Amino acid sequence: MMKREEIEEKVNNFLIEELEIEESKINRDATLKDDLGIDSLDFVDIVVVVEKNFGFKIKPEEMINVRTLNDFYDYIERTVNSAENAQ
Repeated sequence: MMKREEIEEKVNNFLIEELEIEESKINRDATLKDDLGIDSLDFVDIVVVVEKNFGFKIKPEEMINVRTLNDFYDYIERTVNSAENAQ
């Protein structure tokens, strides 16, 4: 089971390193689109990075309600831990 802190750290690292988002902008309430400026091209990178780091492929329909960074952490935590429980 992956810890929440580990998920947040991995996500924050790739936002800063891969997408070059300023660390000062990263907080749980930040909206992905408006606050962090994540667009559809960035999203393609996020899909790849999530698959590499967390071992699952993001389904776009599951991201409909993901608006903030906290929602994104929740989504990854739910998906990773339910996949592990299924094995």
